[in-house]
Amino acid sequence: MKYPVLFVSLGSGDPELVTLKSLKALQRADLIFCPATLTKNGTRKSRSAELLKALPIASPLSFFTLPMSKDREAACHVYDEVFIQAKELYGQGKRVVIVVEGDASIYASIHYVLDKLAEASVPVEQLPGIPSFIAASGAAALHLIQQEERLVVIPGNVTLSELEKYLSSNHVLAIMKLSQCASVVKEYLRLHPRHTCYYFENVGTPQALYLQSPQEIREREIPYFSLLIIK
Repeated sequence: MKYPVLFVSLGSGDPELVTLKSLKALQRADLIFCPATLTKNGTRKSRSAELLKALPIASPLSFFTLPMSKDREAACHVYDEVFIQAKELYGQGKRVVIVVEGDASIYASIHYVLDKLAEASVPVEQLPGIPSFIAASGAAALHLIQQEERLVVIPGNVTLSELEKYLSSNHVLAIMKLSQCASVVKEYLRLHPRHTCYYFENVGTPQALYLQSPQEIREREIPYFSLLIIK
């Protein structure tokens, strides 16, 4: 018997927000492929692994180390290795899980592997998770969108003119990968200090931070795991 390769979304970082379906898939796995990065001193770091440690899971982990670079060629080489190994394990009848931070359908580069498996006629399934902007809204008890408002989710390449356009036409913005556009966002907050904004770091983790003061946000150094909601 052969089993589809599962892409399991872990959500924003709180192990209690992992879905029951995802937990069962993780517990049944013969092998879990887990993303990691290297710190400046050469040690391996994995937010996904830390989250998995907090769950009742005994399945072995296989780490794949992704380079922290905008050049995606090196990452694609890593993903090619994951694809080859996952395809081989599928052929052996193993239950294979590949974990994803956040939700696999939202700005997840691991979809490269999913697409290659599908092209190779390996069945895949994608298990949803709670993305960071939804987890953040819950943590701050926000009514994220209401009545005729429209939600727009933006990656970290937004321009000042785009912010002006959306926020002048009844949109609510959830800006992810905030560190990549920190200067643009800080300038917008300087020009529009009365807009309602919600800033989050490390959502779902013990290091979580929530700010609402535009001045505090502008003065803060924006880390990688951060997002901003503007209404």
